[in-house]
Amino acid sequence: MASDHSKTLDSDTMTEYSRPGPRLVDPPDYDQIDIETMDEFKDRLIYWVEQMMFVSGETTEPSAETTWMIEEIVREQVVEMLTQATALANRRGSKSISIIDLIFQIRHDRAKVSRLKTFLSWKDVRKNVKDSDDKGGGDAGDVGDFDEAAGGVNPSAPQKTSANKKARLVLPWEVQSFYAEQVPEREDEEDEEEEEQNEATLARLASADERTKNMTKEEYVYWSDCRQASFTFRKGKRFREWAGFGTVIDSKPNDDVVDVLGFLTFEVVQTITEEALKVKAIEDQANKKASGGRGDQEALKKRKRAGCSLFEMPEEGRTPVEPKHVREAFRRLQVVPNKYKFMRRGYAGMRTPLRLI
Repeated sequence: MASDHSKTLDSDTMTEYSRPGPRLVDPPDYDQIDIETMDEFKDRLIYWVEQMMFVSGETTEPSAETTWMIEEIVREQVVEMLTQATALANRRGSKSISIIDLIFQIRHDRAKVSRLKTFLSWKDVRKNVKDSDDKGGGDAGDVGDFDEAAGGVNPSAPQKTSANKKARLVLPWEVQSFYAEQVPEREDEEDEEEEEQNEATLARLASADERTKNMTKEEYVYWSDCRQASFTFRKGKRFREWAGFGTVIDSKPNDDVVDVLGFLTFEVVQTITEEALKVKAIEDQANKKASGGRGDQEALKKRKRAGCSLFEMPEEGRTPVEPKHVREAFRRLQVVPNKYKFMRRGYAGMRTPLRLI
């Protein structure tokens, strides 16, 4: 890539992203999104990142430096996704990228792929229902969002479905795509991907339940709003400019690609926040042992003097995630897993490409 978007982040260059960004206190006014400038959109990104971090487990208010750093990580991840997707599309002989080019990059994370397929299936259901309502309640089964291939199965899109049933996305590298006829699904049947998704989903639901069980109505309403945070919802134009669509790729991605990127950006923020919280927990535990427990008491007194906002928890002495925790979390997430190291013999010490989070 010829632009500054081509520069990837690593443990050495992360310090470049240590300057704080602007703070946003008020929630975004969605009525003004269509006319907002790029600077205003970037300001709002700080607010959305804070919301995503809150849902991911950060109960205190992060600094502007921390949120700005995470926003830069997300942008670099999006640029890398688009770059790889463009290369994959060129190999297919296509001038434009598709959602398959994005999903292919995360194919090894089966739980994430399963969550994304569920997201796309429900998106298809909502679109079919909306089309059915617009046509006066006609037969929604005649409305198809995706074209069928010549053999009766489109391996790169969900099969045609009725409005009250989720579509199933069959990917080109899955065994099901090799056959024109598909085995009918059973309602009580779950594949391995769904089992992995359920394990990760249940763990996050258990954590969310623990955090929300003592919330007031006002707190839970805010929690629900935070779960709706998105970089792309009703902001597709500004998101394209922010991600450098005109620079990274020449073609204009369709709305489905933007929606998938919106899903993946939320996953990136959630993953980096969860990893940063783990790093901070280890550091806090080490500091507690070194100080003999005095650190918690001092932090508690400091938090009480400083006061707290709606969701800060002074009784726990919590402090927000700092940029050093984000840098370490990013470094850990860039480490090549052991199962891939055998194939990388002879490349030790060489600069590796950016790993997708």
